[in-house]
Amino acid sequence: MLVLDDQERATLAGAHGAAAQRAMRVVAEAARLMGAHRLVPIASSHVDGCLYHGAGGVAFAELLVAERGHVAVPTTLNVGALDLVQHGVVRLEGTARDLAARMARAYEALGCRPTWTCAPYQAGHRPALGTHVAWGESNAIVFANSVLGARTARYGDFLDVCCALTARAPLAGLHRDEDRRATLVVDASGLPPALLAEDALYPVLGAWLGRESGGAVAAILGLSPDLDEDHLKALGAAAASTGAVGLFHVVGRTPEAPDLETACGGHPPARRITLTAAMLAQARAGLSTTQAARGAAIDAVAIGSPHLSAVELGRLAALFAGRRSRVPFYACTGRHAVEGGDGAATTEALRAAGVTIVLDTCVVVTPIMADGTGLVMTNSGKFAHYMKPNTGRDVAFGTLSDCVESAVSGHVARDPEIWA
Repeated sequence: MLVLDDQERATLAGAHGAAAQRAMRVVAEAARLMGAHRLVPIASSHVDGCLYHGAGGVAFAELLVAERGHVAVPTTLNVGALDLVQHGVVRLEGTARDLAARMARAYEALGCRPTWTCAPYQAGHRPALGTHVAWGESNAIVFANSVLGARTARYGDFLDVCCALTARAPLAGLHRDEDRRATLVVDASGLPPALLAEDALYPVLGAWLGRESGGAVAAILGLSPDLDEDHLKALGAAAASTGAVGLFHVVGRTPEAPDLETACGGHPPARRITLTAAMLAQARAGLSTTQAARGAAIDAVAIGSPHLSAVELGRLAALFAGRRSRVPFYACTGRHAVEGGDGAATTEALRAAGVTIVLDTCVVVTPIMADGTGLVMTNSGKFAHYMKPNTGRDVAFGTLSDCVESAVSGHVARDPEIWA
């Protein structure tokens, strides 16, 4: 049975306005469905419901505005359906474009910070270890839980903003200690050092983990304690896309896993898997919808899901090294990564190389790429998972270097040796 405190009951009775009352009804009902006995105060929210999917979502956001709703905690916005900075990048037209713009205005009117990124943790939204939050968007959720050590369940569209308006979330799932302990141990210590040093390993490992574990919490052994956040971002995003992963631990690297015993909460794991290069090679093959041979023509390159960091944009510019892409090349990122002197200089260099910088959104959620079919190269496990169903295009997965070399030549250029 769900028990509300005095403030929550007052909100439910309308003491804090009609919008907060409506939101509390949604949060309380979600808590009942999740089996929660109480709600937990949250410190922040990240809203995925701001992405336009139809008129109903716009109507809900505008209703909250009409009822004088305002977020009660710091709240960032996930990608929308428009690039609100650069005119002409998104090809959404007519009524759909108007509705998407209205939706963006409504969420900003609710007091949400207009970050428009799926990587709010790169834009300064970094809740402290152990803090309860209500985040939407699968990669943001798994990063908040795993890398920052904050606590959030996998909140869907519209429940996320209701949590933001009430400053409450159901005390269930990954908010609770017992649901955060690892029940699966993945031993990667036998992988070749060259493979562990390759950027592309981490989205591949994530894709394998999502398919193998489902929603189980895994503790991964054998990865470097110096693993950077872009690698962890890629791992989590792929795992959350191919499975229902909301939390993983890297023993010796992530904050709740100083050692294996702590990661498992003092309990023996239910499963243990020794990871091999062959398992990862199979997972890598599964990220391509066609076994495009070396030299096959490509139609485009798309990277940046999750959004590219400033560091990744710099690496991309260095790989082009004065060369130019022969095919459309889309690099999706957030405003935060292109602002300031270094960001502006990097953006200028990339545009000179023929790269289209996409802000506020990405190519699999709104029409940006030209209509038609064809082969797209990517280094993103998340793009690889969603490209075919969302755009109808085949996809070939490779490293960032593979993507640049393929773009410069116009044909698939992949080095399979590290996966042998």
